[in-house]
Amino acid sequence: MKDIARSDDPAVQAQLDRLGRLSLPQGRFGLETIRALLARLGDPQTRLPPVFHVAGTNGKGSTCAYLRAMLEAGGLTVHAATKPHLVRYNERIRIAGELISDAQLATLLKDVLDAGEDLGPSFFEVTTAATFLAFAEAPADACVIEVGLGGRFDATNVIDQPAVCGIASLGIDHEAFLLAPEEGTPDDPLARIAFEKAGIVRPGRPLVTMAYPEAAELEIERAALAAGAPLHMRGRDWTAHVGEAIEYEDRHGRLALPLPALAGGHQADNAALAVAMLRHQDFVTVDNLAMNEGIRTARWPARLQRLADGPLASLVHGRELWLDGGHNPDAGAAIARHFIGPVHLVIGMLANKNPLAIIEPLGERIASLSVVPITGSECHPAAAFGARAQAYGSVEEALRAIGAEGPVLIAGSLYLAGEVLRANGEIPD
Repeated sequence: MKDIARSDDPAVQAQLDRLGRLSLPQGRFGLETIRALLARLGDPQTRLPPVFHVAGTNGKGSTCAYLRAMLEAGGLTVHAATKPHLVRYNERIRIAGELISDAQLATLLKDVLDAGEDLGPSFFEVTTAATFLAFAEAPADACVIEVGLGGRFDATNVIDQPAVCGIASLGIDHEAFLLAPEEGTPDDPLARIAFEKAGIVRPGRPLVTMAYPEAAELEIERAALAAGAPLHMRGRDWTAHVGEAIEYEDRHGRLALPLPALAGGHQADNAALAVAMLRHQDFVTVDNLAMNEGIRTARWPARLQRLADGPLASLVHGRELWLDGGHNPDAGAAIARHFIGPVHLVIGMLANKNPLAIIEPLGERIASLSVVPITGSECHPAAAFGARAQAYGSVEEALRAIGAEGPVLIAGSLYLAGEVLRANGEIPD
């Protein structure tokens, strides 16, 4: 699996090459290495503005996008750390509203890599340390930080006093890591996922979550109780009913919120979670008008994104061209809820993902099924997607071959989504 975009800046590329040679040593789990690395850098994680820490299987990135948009609409300055990047590594580190510059990124990565050379840190540990160092050195009113993999052992989980923690939707993904056998962990797969995500909970700090199946809710309740953390769960402590608008209610009162501009019915749920996180913490204040504005203006690339006019869009001759980086069954279900009628699917998936995750929820609505490779990654062949699937050498070739009418969806991987955005001239900013 690749994690590093190429850079046109030679100084950045030199550090990305060093970063690309790092990997997580087999069998090493824990926070000891990231803590040791951060200690050498002056423990920047202890000097961050109030942190909104968000975990989840799907929706955590969108929730972070809503949080950032609402905070900024309220006139606050926000640092944001999201992952993975789509085109440029810079997307992972947003300082006071702006993507980190190439010059600062090159210096920052060099400093962190030099400091931890003998520790054998992973790609994610270096990235996290660099992010926290950048955030600690620039003033801001708040930090929005997305968890990477899981929660309990994620490198971001060294934040001891967040303003609030949130958990978005739960599903089965990254099984090799999150479902690895370990004594004392739940046997039920979704409960185990909940156990890992709830590892971000902190003593005395509020934890805001969605509603989940009973086994998963029990694990989150146990984690919150053990930590002495106030738990605010959807359906119990706050509610959100989605119709013509979002009817939100909690102990503070009721709100009528607009539907998001981001496509997909699930985005209203993510927006509601962001609102609940803001309303269940005491570090920053965001009024209702700013929440409304943030919901309307939040952007999050490659999540049911309709592509604009560009080189790829021109190949489908004015038809709708959609892009989504989803790659697990829950993402497939969200995509299926969005497309009512037939859709032409162009798909590329990493070999370690379930090839049926997207196509099974869409079912008979798939008008044609084109399978494409993902540059530099081991991918599923066309045969893995069933007898109807046709193999093509590139997204461009697949789009040219679609002759029938109807919308077109490119999906299956965020890595593929990054290639598509670059090819269509829509670089995230």
